[in-house]
Amino acid sequence: MLCGVAGLWNSAGCGSAWHPGGRPLMALPEPAGAALPARAWSVAALLLAVADALAARLGAVTVRGEISGFNRAASGHCYFSLKDSDGQQALLRCAMFRRAAGLLDFRPADGQQVELRGRITVYESRGELQCVVEHLQRLGEGSLYELFLKLKARLAAAGLFDAQRKRPLPVYPRTVGVVTSLGAAALHDVLTAIARRAPQLRVVVYPCLVQGPEAPAQIVRAIGQANARQEADLLIVCRGGGSLEDLWAFNDEAVVRAVAGSALPVVCGVGHETDTCLAELAADLRAPTPTAAAELATPLRSEALARLQALALALQRGVGRRLDQQAQRLDRLALQIGRPARLLDQQAARLDRLQARQQQALVQALALRQRRVDTLHQRLQAALRQQVHGHGEQLARLALRLAANDPQQVLSRGYAWLADAQGRPVTRAAGLAVGSQLAAQWADGRAQVQVLSVQPDGAAPGTPAHAPTPAPTPAPAPAPAPAPAAAPRARARRRASP
Repeated sequence: MLCGVAGLWNSAGCGSAWHPGGRPLMALPEPAGAALPARAWSVAALLLAVADALAARLGAVTVRGEISGFNRAASGHCYFSLKDSDGQQALLRCAMFRRAAGLLDFRPADGQQVELRGRITVYESRGELQCVVEHLQRLGEGSLYELFLKLKARLAAAGLFDAQRKRPLPVYPRTVGVVTSLGAAALHDVLTAIARRAPQLRVVVYPCLVQGPEAPAQIVRAIGQANARQEADLLIVCRGGGSLEDLWAFNDEAVVRAVAGSALPVVCGVGHETDTCLAELAADLRAPTPTAAAELATPLRSEALARLQALALALQRGVGRRLDQQAQRLDRLALQIGRPARLLDQQAARLDRLQARQQQALVQALALRQRRVDTLHQRLQAALRQQVHGHGEQLARLALRLAANDPQQVLSRGYAWLADAQGRPVTRAAGLAVGSQLAAQWADGRAQVQVLSVQPDGAAPGTPAHAPTPAPTPAPAPAPAPAPAAAPRARARRRASP
């Protein structure tokens, strides 16, 4: 069903005639012209008499039932209604004052089965029958509320209420879909709120029942139809307040899954602020009331217009500022084009400055390089001097060592160099034989010698080791051997060759 916000109430095809308060117009009956009795009761006196009669007739009573609409006031008093769990329409309003409420050993909640003991009286301010509860004990949870909790736990375990799957609503929707009953007061509240906040929006109503055994299937069908037609940017699923039984269609599993699986973002506002249904938990956004759902789903037209005006003003100022800057730039360019000689002079002066900077930079670079070359030259000279000095000292040490190991120096101290006929040095007496020809080298000359006897260390002096043999013909003196590290010494007798 499609209709405008303002035309919904005037078009015969979109709804019935409504009172501004949201109820059909009705005519009140005229009072009857019967004569009044001789004695007239005041309202307070009549209510007091009824209360006394009830107290005298019933006294203290014990009642069993299911709690509905429980509310604990700031003063500590508790107010609720008691109803039968078999679905009967009977309802008893109850009040439990703070003293009795402080003795409770459990926290009362809607749907709990309880047994109370109290007094039946009349609440004079409203003329209603109520029970002043003196004692309250728990019997068990109501079957419907227990089913609500079990279904809630199962759907929560399935992830239908997870915050991660919640989607943001479009900031500026063009079309809003409403899933509710055509005769519901919630539809009037939603359309009124949309007309007040955003009259430019298009509203599409997807009618369905919101109460009764056929309501869940129709709600699911309406949500599916809205997703199939794709003419709305978001959906509002709503209905007015009521008891747990009245709102049970929005606790149906099929409805909850349809809300959670909707391709369109869903705002759900069912009942009053204290009412909670599973469809609200599965929706992308929960609203306390249908009116609040409409306000959360639509932007305020005045705020949107103010934002547009601010953006238009900022855009106008930005464009004006940009135009002014470009106009000034154009004026400067026009002046430059109108005086080319001045422009050339400026460029020539700029070129001179650049050349001067280049010359100065070159001079500075050359001076820096020259200083660096001078520094490196000084460091090289110092390093060479230090190296020559070090090598001279090392050469002097080597000369001293060489002089210390010179064989000529050793011979000058009284030692002699002995060599055999082959020119090999004689370093041991044990290798000599009597009659062997040896060459002896002194510091001032050489001579040929013959071994007359050999006496190794440890033999008695004067005892020849070998018998003397005749001396052979002297051989020519061999060339001097290379300088040894130390002159050999032989403990043997020597005589000059004839």
